[in-house]
Amino acid sequence: MELNDHYASFISGSYECVKDAAIGGVPAQRLPKVVETVSEMLSVIQKGGRDAVAEYSRVLDGWGGGDVEMSAEDLRRTGDVLEPALRAALEAGAERTKAFAGLQLQHLQDFETELMPGVVVGQRYIPVQRVGAYLPAGRFPILASAFMTVGVAKTAGVPTVVACSPPTTPTAGNPAVFYSAYLSGVDRAFVVGGVQALAAMAFGHLGEQPMDMLVGAGNAYVTEAKRQLFGTVGMDLLAGPSEVAVIADDTADPVIVAADLLGQAEHGPQSPAALVTTSRDLAVAVIAEVDRQLEDLPTRDIAGPAWRDYGTVYVAEDRATAVELMDVLAPEHLEVITADDAYYQKNLTNYGSLFLGPWSTVAYSDKGITGTNHVLPTGGGARSSAGLSVSRFLKPLTFQRIDRSATMNLAPLVSEISAYEGMEAHQRTADYRIARFGHRAPTEEQP
Repeated sequence: MELNDHYASFISGSYECVKDAAIGGVPAQRLPKVVETVSEMLSVIQKGGRDAVAEYSRVLDGWGGGDVEMSAEDLRRTGDVLEPALRAALEAGAERTKAFAGLQLQHLQDFETELMPGVVVGQRYIPVQRVGAYLPAGRFPILASAFMTVGVAKTAGVPTVVACSPPTTPTAGNPAVFYSAYLSGVDRAFVVGGVQALAAMAFGHLGEQPMDMLVGAGNAYVTEAKRQLFGTVGMDLLAGPSEVAVIADDTADPVIVAADLLGQAEHGPQSPAALVTTSRDLAVAVIAEVDRQLEDLPTRDIAGPAWRDYGTVYVAEDRATAVELMDVLAPEHLEVITADDAYYQKNLTNYGSLFLGPWSTVAYSDKGITGTNHVLPTGGGARSSAGLSVSRFLKPLTFQRIDRSATMNLAPLVSEISAYEGMEAHQRTADYRIARFGHRAPTEEQP
């Protein structure tokens, strides 16, 4: 998430790079070794079925248990081993995420209208029928992932939602991850992770038909598996390392800005963090504060390299230039901490999710506590697409119903275009209707 020379040439205002990224290069999920390994695994699992899934789970994840599927009772009881405060927090996050998705759903309306006399057109939102959700549980189990994937899919009306999460012991998965899935309304849950989980869901090796759609984040191998499986099944998006960017001016608190940059850099050593500011003094202060906070941060071995290798700081001459810079960076998460947040909200166009004001932080959404979705585009994807929402699980299916009386308003035009294209069969579908229309009075409907 840094400005390359090509994009820089289109920035109309002046700016200065106070801190650049130490390294760049090919994203981890596109390294040749990752691509080759994933391709081989998918081929083996497609041919070998559930036995191949179990073998990869044993070798790669140390699975030593029996059936990888959790019973409904075992799934329900995962909350019993959690501390009450954590359990309450997960219950709040699950409920708020479903509530926000429900509000989105209310604004997606079926419609039907008469576009012109005798031509009725419309649209219906139909849920995807089968969704597979991948719930990561590695070094950092992302507990809210089930809220954003399983919960939102069920709110959209998806009949069957299956979740997979890797084992964290030889006989079980992370109980908090699976309790989040339970709260979100998952239909079936499996203790299986990585490429083998996505392949099992895509190829129908879990006692279900193949999934129609796969959702959820994961490591480089999981992301590459999603890329290779796209077309076999639908996908939410191909998310890379988590990103954060902040627009700030001289009214911002360097301590808060630095903390929020490190809050996302903590996700992984390749997680970019960027600051765009109209104040050079703030830029210098934030860089110093990041270094200070890293001194006692328990996860500095992750956040430190991420900031060193992928962190950037730009000083823009004015707020218009700051907007230009940020729209090119197109970050996954974007915070605005300025004296005129409304200006930026009005003018910014490229971001996954926006956090306005000093009291808004990405972590509130990351953990599901504000209800908005944290499955968002990365790597500049926000220039063209949005994050996961209830609408992604709904297919806006169009329809039309044409009366005989509308024939002469439609068929001659279609005939003319088809003739020019040389598509005789298309032309005949219109011309035959014109001929039939001429045999009876225009007011009489032809069944």
